[in-house]
Amino acid sequence: MEFEFSDKALSFQPNIFNILNDKKNELIKAGRKVYNFSVGTPDFKPDDHIMKAVCEAAKDPDNYKYSLADSDEMTEAVIAWYRRRYNVELSTEEIMSVAGTQEGMGHIALTMCNEGDIVLAPNPGYPIFETGPYLNGARIEYYNLYKENGYLPKLEQIDEDIAARAKMMVVSYPLNPVCVCAPRSFYEQLVEFARKYNILIVNDNAYSEIIYDGRESLSFLEIPGAKEVGVEFNSLSKSYNVTGMRISYLLGNAEVINKYKTIRSQYDYGMSYIAQKAAVAALNGPQDSVAVNRERYQERRDALCGGLRSIGWNVPDSQGTMFVWAPLPAGYENSEKFCMDLLENTGIICTPGSSFGSNGEGYVRFALVYPVEVINEAVKVAGKWLESLC
Repeated sequence: MEFEFSDKALSFQPNIFNILNDKKNELIKAGRKVYNFSVGTPDFKPDDHIMKAVCEAAKDPDNYKYSLADSDEMTEAVIAWYRRRYNVELSTEEIMSVAGTQEGMGHIALTMCNEGDIVLAPNPGYPIFETGPYLNGARIEYYNLYKENGYLPKLEQIDEDIAARAKMMVVSYPLNPVCVCAPRSFYEQLVEFARKYNILIVNDNAYSEIIYDGRESLSFLEIPGAKEVGVEFNSLSKSYNVTGMRISYLLGNAEVINKYKTIRSQYDYGMSYIAQKAAVAALNGPQDSVAVNRERYQERRDALCGGLRSIGWNVPDSQGTMFVWAPLPAGYENSEKFCMDLLENTGIICTPGSSFGSNGEGYVRFALVYPVEVINEAVKVAGKWLESLC
């Protein structure tokens, strides 16, 4: 039987991730050691009090029913956490859960955009920022991010006609993959930009707790007027090491959230009660591990970035996220070719920058998913290979 697939389904083809994964499996079968720095899944375990809450919730048969709505307990936990963390006051109408920011970002354009409406997305940026709106029928217009401007958009350089027709703009700092933070002044300018052009700002704050060197972690919602023009995703995945539980929230403009809830009710039955109990335990419980894990990520960043610099690869320190954004070493211009050569010769897997947009070409991304001693080992292996190229 021959099936005719949609144009959107046909627009996605096997990519470098498939090729790298196949090559990784070949090396493992051949007995080679592989260092997989490509996938950003935390290797730290969740806190005991979170796992205990999950175990207790799993014993209650009522927690296996459709939830349909967020519990009052969880909503209050989110309100209290945002008040403590950012001094931001939220009402119950300004909060909804989603099954991870990936899913939330994948569907929010259904709330805002008709076929062909414009969404502004960063280049380079995390793929779902453009893929979600595209799958919802929106037209993507990129705003370019460059090292020379600290990977911040120059809002005044966005074409005025495009800005006037845009429905939505996706923003995220600390930004995966480029690993930089944004100052408060940028968010203040962003609110004014959104108000001027009547654009909904969608801020992804997934890495709010993974920032380095004492930098200030901000919520977009801290900025006066932000709730009038935007919403923010915040996720427990990386902050509390519960990626598989898919716990994330959309917060901010009550009108947008109300419409999004209505649309979501057509394809989802709500976050499971067990996951909600995990969220309550994480948000209301001790926060010591969040700070400890931040320190451990910074130690890994120092080991990787400092180690690569010590072998002659000039890699800047990440400001935030659990990643490192590295310019290609001398002699390489194509990030996919470099990733394949690095894998074949050292067993080290990283992600080509071109996977994050055209402006990502010339870079690769490493995930900080190994202890310092393993990172040091991988750096030595990389150093021997790079030295052999000279």
